[in-house]
Amino acid sequence: MKAVFFYEHGGPEVLRYGDLPTPEPAAGEVLVRLRAAALNRLDLWVREGWPGIRLTYPHILGADGAGEVAALGAGVTGWEVGQRVVVNPNIGCGECEFCLAGQDNRCEHWQLLGETRAGTYAEYVVVPARNLLALPDGFGYHEAAAAALVFQTAWHSLVTRGQLRAGEWVLVVGASGGVNTASIQIAKLAGCRVLVVGSNAEKLALAEALGADALIDRSQTDNWAKEVYRLTGRRGVDVVVDNVGTTFPLSFRAARKGGRILTVGNTGGPKFQIDNRYIFGKHLSVIGSTMSPQSDFREVMRLVFAGKLRPVLDRTFPLAEARAAQERLASGKQMGKITLEI
Repeated sequence: MKAVFFYEHGGPEVLRYGDLPTPEPAAGEVLVRLRAAALNRLDLWVREGWPGIRLTYPHILGADGAGEVAALGAGVTGWEVGQRVVVNPNIGCGECEFCLAGQDNRCEHWQLLGETRAGTYAEYVVVPARNLLALPDGFGYHEAAAAALVFQTAWHSLVTRGQLRAGEWVLVVGASGGVNTASIQIAKLAGCRVLVVGSNAEKLALAEALGADALIDRSQTDNWAKEVYRLTGRRGVDVVVDNVGTTFPLSFRAARKGGRILTVGNTGGPKFQIDNRYIFGKHLSVIGSTMSPQSDFREVMRLVFAGKLRPVLDRTFPLAEARAAQERLASGKQMGKITLEI
């Protein structure tokens, strides 16, 4: 099969396009012939590497994908060859106490496509049968691939972990990334008022088109927390979606007393200083999560399929041009999700 892979960590130049053996599904697994994959920041971090990461080489990146069932492993029922599917990249063992409790994103042996096992920058991928969801007729492969990781991540963070309630003010730090564009839509669907901090007018225009009620251009103001207070009548926000990390000091200031700070990542860097006085002085809750359990994935994807939530697509590249696709992602210029045509 054709695939994009690497043998060592580094910049985009380490990515290779070529032939690798087509994987075979084991018992309980399905082989999927991929038609589209979507990029995530995770792809850049895995390619660059971090202390302690262990990969089997050649390593194939990519968490998100959609295509058709190509072959069934032993014991698999309920699926047919040729059936159109989207892949859930969050893989639990199905046997530990967390998986048995329906919390497979906390699995003791948790795996993620493109990080701990071969991913979707390829013509074929093998996943457990339980990690597939049937695509409705007419729903696009690229839209499905672009939605899978970011919408389940945002839904689990806001709705399940964050206990979002109608009428609340939600601040989203960042205007155009996959999780943030999903978060804006989910908060609006929940009946909340949404304020978005973005880096330029073009990205803020996208946020406004998705339903944002108030916009702050951080290129025009250093202290956007002060602007949050002005826009909310000196009330502050109930919930902050901050997946940057280094912006936590401002997020703490923007939150009202009893506010919740939600985080699923750290695009600005994993280590930074915070002023703990804001946490106890304002009774703040810092709530972290990764991906979602299968139940949340299926619930939010039903809303995506119904058109109540929509993935924002930026640009599509051929699989062979994955290097250029990653360079665009790293530049921060994308407006939504970048996808690969396979």
